[in-house]
Amino acid sequence: MLIGYARVSTKDQNEARQIAALEAVGCEKIFMDKKSGKNFDRAEYNKMKKLLRFGDVLFVGDLSRFGRNKEEILAEWADLQTKEIDIVVMNMPILDTRKYKDLPGVQKLVSDLVLTILAWVVDDDRKRILESQRQGIAIAKAAGRYKGRPKKYTEDHAAMQHALELFEDGVKSPQQIQEITHVSRTAMYKRAKELGIKRKKRGVERSD
Repeated sequence: MLIGYARVSTKDQNEARQIAALEAVGCEKIFMDKKSGKNFDRAEYNKMKKLLRFGDVLFVGDLSRFGRNKEEILAEWADLQTKEIDIVVMNMPILDTRKYKDLPGVQKLVSDLVLTILAWVVDDDRKRILESQRQGIAIAKAAGRYKGRPKKYTEDHAAMQHALELFEDGVKSPQQIQEITHVSRTAMYKRAKELGIKRKKRGVERSD
């Protein structure tokens, strides 16, 4: 079976393009995860791995789909190889294990060498991007322009105010408050602590 895997961030707009590329090579099943760069949870990827069987061909658009750094990429590649499947990295034609089937020794040598080099390149690129971001933030801070991530719950946020009132009142449970206001318990606890708000129940103050 030909299987495709793609991953896009929540802000990425190339989802359709990735699917089209996988369909163009004949993928019968396509799995896609939509996660931010920081969050590397891969529910669909894990489903796909359970489906893989001997002789299947896995297509991915880019080597970075296997991990965020060199170590993760190499570990994932090695794990997939134990399933005795073929792997095709579509933007790196040399990483197509089908090409070396008739030359077992060459297959392992070329695959291991090239994969190590390319994994290092992916890792190095990511580190340079992160360093550029850090430098940009440092410059912006020095110039007084860096504001950081805006707060989700400002002081006049109605839902948070309602949550804090219910929390202080002590009648509703934290879970009920979350369901009523749609404010997470973690955010509510944090804000209550910042403002020194304590929970009351039947006239007795509580700090839970």
